[in-house]
Amino acid sequence: MAEAMASRDLTASDQLARSAAVKDAATAGSDYCKTAKWIFQLGNQSSVGKIIEHIDSLWRKAIINGISVLKNTPRDIRAQDSLRNAFTSADDDWKNLENLFAKRVPEVNLPLLAEKLVRVYRGELSSVGDPGWCLAEAVYGFFANGGSACYVVRFDDQSVPDHAMLQAGLKELEAVPEVAMVAVPDLHHFSPALDGAKTLMQAVAQHCATMKNRVAVLDTPQDKSGSPRQRALQKADIGNLGIPEEARGYSALYYPWVTVPGLDGASRSIPPCGHIAGVWARTDAQRGVFKAPANEALRGVIALPMHLTDDEQADLNEAGINCLRVFPGRGILIWGARTLAIDSHDWQYLNVRRLVCFLADSIRQSTSWAVFEPNDERLWATLRQTVQSFLKEQWRQGALRGATPDEVYSVICDASNNTLETVQSGRVICDIHVAPTSPAEFIHFQIQQTAGQTATA
Repeated sequence: MAEAMASRDLTASDQLARSAAVKDAATAGSDYCKTAKWIFQLGNQSSVGKIIEHIDSLWRKAIINGISVLKNTPRDIRAQDSLRNAFTSADDDWKNLENLFAKRVPEVNLPLLAEKLVRVYRGELSSVGDPGWCLAEAVYGFFANGGSACYVVRFDDQSVPDHAMLQAGLKELEAVPEVAMVAVPDLHHFSPALDGAKTLMQAVAQHCATMKNRVAVLDTPQDKSGSPRQRALQKADIGNLGIPEEARGYSALYYPWVTVPGLDGASRSIPPCGHIAGVWARTDAQRGVFKAPANEALRGVIALPMHLTDDEQADLNEAGINCLRVFPGRGILIWGARTLAIDSHDWQYLNVRRLVCFLADSIRQSTSWAVFEPNDERLWATLRQTVQSFLKEQWRQGALRGATPDEVYSVICDASNNTLETVQSGRVICDIHVAPTSPAEFIHFQIQQTAGQTATA
């Protein structure tokens, strides 16, 4: 705001001079504070903290005073020199500080950080952050579409390799059993090309497959112009993502990106994963996890970069890519509910995978009382009854397919699968088979008309 006001009465040359001075200030200040923060984290908090406060305060004061000076005397070269001299002096202080902690200062690449700061002061970028970062918009989209709780893991430390940083974040999520979906909205910020994003997508998918109680919400890559990378949408490339076969059933891929109003009032294009996760949560709450999270409206989205035809949708659907589409009078809808397990009849549908995850996790938690109980027929019978009652209730709600419970599920927990060897090893085995409902993806109507008769459908 201060810089915008300062720019009103300046000529083009004056504005260039002012911008140069502010850029010097911003670059120096970013260098000081970013590196000082690292030292603060690695060094002695009490002593280094005082130095950080000193540098931060000097930087902010120089920025404010510098803008004021340039506004009042834009042609005063001495004022501009004074501003630069202030940072030259600060730079000397910083070099002395750097020498003291030389062994503990990590190698940090700061040009990107300095550029962001300069853009903020020029009014080209809001304080919300770099347009390349999508976390804030994704979290907003999650709650706007019905999400109730989410965990945010840091993924912005540029001194750590992308893959190692993502692995560390996923490791933290292993300790949170209630997580049911995993999305990384800034994944393509680090690796815009499909080739670079492969290892990150593989890590997310493998994490979900290892945990067996959650599913990855993945996005197709998109370049800065807003048009999708067409080669990322070819069926052959889905197999080339490198996601292991066992992890594909725990992954769902969505296309295309969406245009949102923007938290700062400026519309922008972002990956849809946050909004998609919110729709999953909304569907779970309103219908149940067995309902395919498709044919559902996306809230907080104002447009799509392109409108797909039925033929284009069919090709992408066959590749396991879930599309977002616009329908007259209905708005923007999710029009697909498949996993990347395109060659598996058991796990190709997203709601089937998520239902089995829900059933397994629920049964595991509800039978924890059995631990350390006597491992005999009475325990097995009680476990059978507990699991059967739970599955019968799920069947009544419409989660399982069949006319009678015998057609829907079977629970085996007796001497046939709990042998003397398993009992002596302290294990109880309960084999469960279920028949989940599959979504009706295509509705086929036949219309016939016989001569001299009315049409029938």
